[in-house]
Amino acid sequence: MAKIKKKLTAAQKRARKIAKAEEQKKYTWVFMNGKQVKVKRPPTIEGISIDEFIQQNADPIWLHQNEMWEYMQTDEDEELS
Repeated sequence: MAKIKKKLTAAQKRARKIAKAEEQKKYTWVFMNGKQVKVKRPPTIEGISIDEFIQQNADPIWLHQNEMWEYMQTDEDEELS
């Protein structure tokens, strides 16, 4: 005999919808070796990547203290722009 499906209650539907939205925020789907795989999304700050955020907002002293010299602007870089 066929199994009778139970319908979800309104509260269960809401909980499922919220859980799905949270899952979409944490993970993204990509194709690897011809298969669809779920991978964690890279961390972001205000919708941009962490490296980009640091480049836009960090001051030279903080960059120097954290050994991020590749992000520091020099006079030569400013002349080329």
